[in-house]
Amino acid sequence: MLLFTDLLEKAGLDPADVRLLRHQTKASTGRTPYGLWRDDRPAFEDYQSVQTAGNRASLAAPIWASFVAPPTGGSLFAGIYTAEHIGAAPPGWLDPLHQVAGVTLTADTLDQYRTALTSHLEPYIGRLWIEWGAGARKGVQRPDRQNKPIIELTRAFREDAFPGYTHFVTNVSQVQSLPATWVSALRAARGIYLLTSAKTKEQYVGSATGEGGFFGRWMNYAQDGHGGNLCLKSSEPGDYQVSILEVSGSAATVDEIRSIEQLWKRKLQSREMGLNRN
Repeated sequence: MLLFTDLLEKAGLDPADVRLLRHQTKASTGRTPYGLWRDDRPAFEDYQSVQTAGNRASLAAPIWASFVAPPTGGSLFAGIYTAEHIGAAPPGWLDPLHQVAGVTLTADTLDQYRTALTSHLEPYIGRLWIEWGAGARKGVQRPDRQNKPIIELTRAFREDAFPGYTHFVTNVSQVQSLPATWVSALRAARGIYLLTSAKTKEQYVGSATGEGGFFGRWMNYAQDGHGGNLCLKSSEPGDYQVSILEVSGSAATVDEIRSIEQLWKRKLQSREMGLNRN
């Protein structure tokens, strides 16, 4: 079995001088470190360069090996960086993930590091996956103590293939960070969808009838949490899971789609045991 520490040593790096960072935070805006890395590398590196002061001791190493967590899971190699602690994050720093400024940016809250991508293991960026292990919540680990198995190496960076409309399931907060190929597929289809809340155990049946298809409709929820539906406004806010119940034919009219929507409401009893009101 090929281990990541073996790869570091072959690249001339001492594992004791390296820290493994796994970025998996999800912001209230729906953005993720993976989405930043995929779509805007400078923003990702800006995000990575500021860390909580509580991690200062665990990050005390000149080299960082960064990994990101795609929405489908796993740990994808994002590069080897040099890292130097330079002090507290500046008061004007804007978090590119959450897009809000910190309330108190001091040495006791957020640290800033000077980082730079190196050429070490550069051919493996976006291609190499490791098994992070049981400590998934521990985002900083030591490769000299935690030797991670390499579980996949692809020819080139690739997004996961669209799973198909029947198997598609995600959260509303993740919609805007979906891969471009997934977005295209969701824009091209209209039909009936289901929202469910793990927090309140409620469900809502809706229809996507506009030009933006499923994606366009769900973006309304991502932006305001209710998409203009009065029943969702009255419910406790949360991150709904969204899935597709039925895809309508390309020739289907709006009235036909809404008629099928009413059928699904009866099947699922989403008026009696959910959030639908009509």
